[in-house]
Amino acid sequence: MKIFNTLSMQMEEFVPLVPGKVRMYVCGPTVYNLIHIGNARPMIVFDTVRRYFEHKGYEVDYVSNFTDVDDKIIKAAMEEGVSAEEISKRYIEECKKDMAAMNVRPATVHPLATQEIPGMIEMIETLIDKGHAYVKNGTVYFRTRSFNEYGKLSHKNLDDLRSGFRDLKVTGEDEKEDPLDFVLWKPKKEGEPSWPSPWCDGRPGWHIECSVMAKKYLGEEIDIHAGGEDLVFPHHENEIAQSECATGVPFARYWMHNAFLNIDNRKMSKSLGNFFTVRDISKKYDLQVLRLFMLSAHYRSPLNFSADLMEAAKNSLDRIRRSAARLKDIVEYAGAGPAFDDEIAKIKEAQSFIAKFDEKMDMDANTADALSVIFDLVRFANTQVTEASSRAFSEAVLEILTNLCDVLGLVACPKTEMLDSDIEKMIAERQAARKAKDFKRADAIRDDLLSRGIELMDTKEGVKWKKA
Repeated sequence: MKIFNTLSMQMEEFVPLVPGKVRMYVCGPTVYNLIHIGNARPMIVFDTVRRYFEHKGYEVDYVSNFTDVDDKIIKAAMEEGVSAEEISKRYIEECKKDMAAMNVRPATVHPLATQEIPGMIEMIETLIDKGHAYVKNGTVYFRTRSFNEYGKLSHKNLDDLRSGFRDLKVTGEDEKEDPLDFVLWKPKKEGEPSWPSPWCDGRPGWHIECSVMAKKYLGEEIDIHAGGEDLVFPHHENEIAQSECATGVPFARYWMHNAFLNIDNRKMSKSLGNFFTVRDISKKYDLQVLRLFMLSAHYRSPLNFSADLMEAAKNSLDRIRRSAARLKDIVEYAGAGPAFDDEIAKIKEAQSFIAKFDEKMDMDANTADALSVIFDLVRFANTQVTEASSRAFSEAVLEILTNLCDVLGLVACPKTEMLDSDIEKMIAERQAARKAKDFKRADAIRDDLLSRGIELMDTKEGVKWKKA
């Protein structure tokens, strides 16, 4: 597999530190509110990368943190009159619900920053002892000048960065030896959560959190570090500096970054009124639709979110599920027995889609092209598998389709736990809506049923349904 490495700015063949194993760290969200669709892109993208490594036979240790101490969390807590811990716990649980709905697998470990404070203090002490950090009035700063390779990830020139900060004068800046020095530990303010340290009661800086959690759960040197491109500088750049200065070894071999998500060709912003949470989207769409939409472009390409594109993604998911449901029906009613003679070559042709899929994903996780292979397979299934086909042939095609979809985290055959009476009740409600010419409501009911694995068929004899 080849990966575009932000560090080298070129495609590189992936070679794991330990054969057959992948150690991967992905920066998780700051939990002060419901996650938005911008948060969803790296969650979906790198969950898919993880799934693909597992598909290729790798054992993956996948760590993704929750930042549960932060200015935004403290602000939200003060506004509600509750503790920062209550805010973070609430939104961690809500985030996990949204992740499950997007079929994002739980990480091997989801560390919380607040539970790793001792490790952060230990790393900061190491940096001070090695001359890479210094203390000013209880605040500990990292000395960027001490790391000769600072800027190697963002490809920024240190002198240019310093000149840009030359006129910066804000509270505390005059304490720094250099404007680019960043905080490792800071004193508490009134009403803020804090922890005791050798320097003061306070809390860690954001950057040190991820360095410590990656080191604890994956080791001093890891295979892949990933996140949104907005984290390249300063967050990931600072992680490299403090980690490599503390340990003396390279921090991560490969750096993967997804591009931004725009809304109707504009940056997502509350002030523009185009800010959407994942929960907002779930009220209108099965979040499998959101997942397919996110994978419809290469992860390093900017992605534009719009109603039209979401409808296109919904139609694409429906195509896959209709094909899978049809194959299931054929399998169910086909007689037992081996494939017919003329189907042997067709099974080999169906299996060739696996190699084609892998070829696309091997090129820097190109999910857009991998999806094209799945739709080619859908066309093959729809034309080559008929009611006269053998069970062996039908099962082989269905298994390939469901397995390739699963690598992308797409559920081709959703299960339903709805009672027949509930289904009939919703069908009756849909019929009433159609009679009242409320076609929008009728379509919404049909789509809701489809998302639960129930396909409706309007026939001359009335509405029929089947479970996919």
